[in-house]
Amino acid sequence: MPKVCAGFFDAIEVEGDGQPGTISILKFNPAVKQGSYKTRLVARDNAAHFVKSEVLDVPVGRAGKLKSHSIETKLEATDASSCVAKLKVEYELEDGGSLSSEKEKIILDGYFGMIKMIEDYLIAHPTEYA
Repeated sequence: MPKVCAGFFDAIEVEGDGQPGTISILKFNPAVKQGSYKTRLVARDNAAHFVKSEVLDVPVGRAGKLKSHSIETKLEATDASSCVAKLKVEYELEDGGSLSSEKEKIILDGYFGMIKMIEDYLIAHPTEYA
């Protein structure tokens, strides 16, 4: 991620073998002013291009403090050289309330921004992860 999302993440620490249960700690670039982002891999299906992660620790940002937070990402081929990224974000606020649509948009924009960075990197380096 530090290579693919350069300028957004500076480092990653991984505890585990990449299978469910693996913990990842992504360290944001200081300019992002977010500290770090800690997740646990819940499920992964390489054949279906599916990943689900639970956020264990994320800094309080513009969206507010979340009690729980998980992300599912699925890539579905649209033809031989392209795909659609589908993202599902589930959360619960510490106060039991709901996020406003503006704050939900902040969260989704952050994830789609990362997906866009990954896409741009892969387009610029097509053989790197082939």
